[in-house]
Amino acid sequence: MKKVTAALLAGAAALAFTATAQAEPDGEAIYNQACMACHMTGAAGAPIRGDEAAWAPRLEKGMDTLYAHSIDGFQAMPPKGGHMGLSDEEVKASVDYMLEPVL
Repeated sequence: MKKVTAALLAGAAALAFTATAQAEPDGEAIYNQACMACHMTGAAGAPIRGDEAAWAPRLEKGMDTLYAHSIDGFQAMPPKGGHMGLSDEEVKASVDYMLEPVL
């Protein structure tokens, strides 16, 4: 009986670790679902993914400011791009994805 209990506990721990490891938000998927409409077209002045000149002045303010503006909203951008169901971590992952080509 002790062996079965130990095996069950080990299995549960492995599943918990796997679930945690997979919990990382997918910035590209979030961008494609929630951000692309504006950040691919430049709607309302949104900086386009990969446009180094558009992102440069924003990057000068630092990542914390970029994250805060993305989460809380800034100028024409509503909080979380209007997708209030996104977690802060998901928004940050999408920002990171948008910035990959210019960093």
